[in-house]
Amino acid sequence: MATIDLITLKKLRDETAASIADCRRALDVADGDYKKALEWLKKRAGEIAAKKADRETGEGLIEAYIHGGGKVGVLVEILCETDFVAKTDEFKKLVKEIAMQIAAMNPADVDSLLKQEYIRDGSQTIEQLVKGVIGKLGENITVKRFTRFEL
Repeated sequence: MATIDLITLKKLRDETAASIADCRRALDVADGDYKKALEWLKKRAGEIAAKKADRETGEGLIEAYIHGGGKVGVLVEILCETDFVAKTDEFKKLVKEIAMQIAAMNPADVDSLLKQEYIRDGSQTIEQLVKGVIGKLGENITVKRFTRFEL
């Protein structure tokens, strides 16, 4: 087991919002290699999301986003399990990011949206972004529906 550098541990936690225990475990598994630890945490978030996929999502938020001086508008409905999670900054940020993604990339439907490359980080898809937030918040999250308007 490698000695854990606290600066690296803090950086990993700040970037991923994963628990300190998970960050420590990731660095242990990766022998202190930051990039490998980051990949391990992304994989773990996907595993957590898969375990929660069958949970019912009855709460959430509807976000309205207007872009291009009023030329493009989006309404998106994103669901989670509890109103507690729907009120968190992390969930609100996810909903806004997905609304901006829809405005920018004009996906045909939810499935194509989830497969799209995330506009802020081309190394992941929207589905991976959602799974990452599921891993952080511990609840199932689904993109229910959206509508995009353009003049």
